[in-house]
Amino acid sequence: MPDLAEITFNNVLPFILIGFAAQLVDGALGMAFGVLSTTLLLSLGVPPAAASAGVHTVETFTTGVSAISHTFHRNVDWRLFARIAVPGVIGAVLGAYVLSNIDAGAARPIVLAYLTVIGLFLIWRGLTRRIEPKRPKVVEPLGLVGGFLDAAGGGGWGPVVTGNLLVQGLDPRRTIGTVNTAEFFIAASASGAFILALGWEAFTTATIGLLIGGVIAAPIGAFIARSARPRLLISLVGLLLTVTSLVGLWRFMTG
Repeated sequence: MPDLAEITFNNVLPFILIGFAAQLVDGALGMAFGVLSTTLLLSLGVPPAAASAGVHTVETFTTGVSAISHTFHRNVDWRLFARIAVPGVIGAVLGAYVLSNIDAGAARPIVLAYLTVIGLFLIWRGLTRRIEPKRPKVVEPLGLVGGFLDAAGGGGWGPVVTGNLLVQGLDPRRTIGTVNTAEFFIAASASGAFILALGWEAFTTATIGLLIGGVIAAPIGAFIARSARPRLLISLVGLLLTVTSLVGLWRFMTG
């Protein structure tokens, strides 16, 4: 834990701004907080397990506020929620264990390449096709894989689950709201597993700033998800997914 007496406004402000921006995008589009925040912490030299632990602890609070906000705006499909939350929690605990004990980075470029394809497809679908909501057929496996990759890779719940549900034709607003609400339980499970494995030393001044900014932005993101047009939401999700996946691939190949 950081020494609270040493935390100043100037030290924490950059992380507040990053947390605000990351959660605003996450709440509106159903992804990005974990990816953006973890990337930041890794760039500052924080070990992967510690970075993921800190981000998931922050997400426990930000996704809690986000879940309340999405529920208020009626963005949540509760039947779908149950189908993704339970396997997601199981996957998150397994992913936290793997990251704390084993190097799971070998599969990362494969996952990123797959998400790039999903992103490009969503861009095409949002720009060229009429949105006709359908019930998704593949759900529980997405929760399991998404929870595992989120904990093991410091981000992945939103890209995997939101992206794939949208590809199957689920309504964008309900997809984003439901995935964000379920993410609270995934983040809480992963955070608890990390605390058991690593202790409290993973939490820094950066995580405090991310927490403050994220909590402020969460209600705004839920409102945007409710108000935006479905085709615009799908296109923006696809664009975000494509860009973040390509950046991840580039970092992997050049790092």
